[in-house]
Amino acid sequence: MTGADPLVRTRLRVEQDVFAVRQLGREVGRLVGLEAQDQIRLATALSEVGRLLVAAGRDTEVVFAAAPDGVPALTVRLEHAAHGDADRLAAQLAQVGRLVDSMEVRDGEIGTVVWMSRRLPPNAPVLSPDRMDDIRTELAGHVPGTPFDELAVQNQQLIATLDEVRAQRDDLARLNAELEETNRGVMALYHQLSDELEETNRGVVALYNELDEKSVQLRAASEAKSRFLANVSHELRAPVTAIIGLGRLLSDDASDPLTTEQARQVELIRGSAADLLSLVNDLLDLAKAEAGRLEPSWSDVDLKAVFGQLRGTLRPLAIRPEVDFVVEEPAVARLRSDEVLLAQVLRNLLTNAIKFTAVGSIRLAAAQVGDAVEFTVADTGTGIPPELQERIFEEFYQVPGSQALSGKGTGLGLPYARRLVGILGGALRVTSEPGQGSTFTVSLPVSP
Repeated sequence: MTGADPLVRTRLRVEQDVFAVRQLGREVGRLVGLEAQDQIRLATALSEVGRLLVAAGRDTEVVFAAAPDGVPALTVRLEHAAHGDADRLAAQLAQVGRLVDSMEVRDGEIGTVVWMSRRLPPNAPVLSPDRMDDIRTELAGHVPGTPFDELAVQNQQLIATLDEVRAQRDDLARLNAELEETNRGVMALYHQLSDELEETNRGVVALYNELDEKSVQLRAASEAKSRFLANVSHELRAPVTAIIGLGRLLSDDASDPLTTEQARQVELIRGSAADLLSLVNDLLDLAKAEAGRLEPSWSDVDLKAVFGQLRGTLRPLAIRPEVDFVVEEPAVARLRSDEVLLAQVLRNLLTNAIKFTAVGSIRLAAAQVGDAVEFTVADTGTGIPPELQERIFEEFYQVPGSQALSGKGTGLGLPYARRLVGILGGALRVTSEPGQGSTFTVSLPVSP
């Protein structure tokens, strides 16, 4: 029981007092702000407790109090002037305790004490000291009605409660019907989705089977293409080499002299044959790479020696004075890789830059970035549009409108370089802007 000042006191002596306590409980509940249903529950709990205490004999003091601090609540204490009834009374009031938020039955100093409380709703008026005084004044003037009046009120409350229960029952029946209808719709949708999912699964399985079949066919076609390229390239190398040799013999000073026109035509034949031999060699190298016949020979590569060789062999190709051909000293001395394949990659990238750079510079550099060594070939050539920067690694593809300044591009150098970089465990990427040049970056692990 809270130590708050009581709002009103009364006593239970005879059965008629039960009606008066019930009326008083409902009135107190109304004044402190309890909702109508909570007023009825409190009044019903009081009448049941009062009936049992009156039947047990002795007087009972009933004290109503409000606890404004913490969680606002209305408390009622009923102190019966008889000892030893706490356990029996608690068993009899087990069901009544459901009508209030809390109920406690215990033995007090002068008898058995029944204590119950009901929380006030959030919208209840604030129980300030002035409000508490007003409630006490109003309760002091409260005149209880007769038992017949209370019986009439109880009947009205019972009718209202029955109407509310009937309305709730009707709402519950309506909700159950709606729920049943919803369940039927959900089940129908579930079956429909299950059927569609099963059909989709069958389609996916069939698609996977078709993809597997296509993959086998594609693998077979790729192998056939590689074999075709290798065989054709191999068979073409001998006659093309023979054509070049014959052209050289015809142009030799020891042979019969040629007219100017004949010499020009022989030189055209030799140039065309040389271009064809270059294409055949590129096809053969690409076929070997695709067929997986290139196995890297790992060793510690001296990058200074590789860069020096590239500088010596490619500088004669960069014959335009408007272009600076620069092979920097590598910032990394050694790298574990395949020297032949690495040199081939860098040679292809530098040759490609020489073909498409009219003015500016071509620069080869190497530096360590984390656990990798990055080789960069930067040029100031025509550049590549962003949407075509991946397509240049496709076989035989050349950027539309680009024109090689020296030699003829076959569209195989960059695809071959990317495959070689993959074999070496690295990656080849490009960054470029049209008219600003391109930078090809080869990233290889320090220790593959």
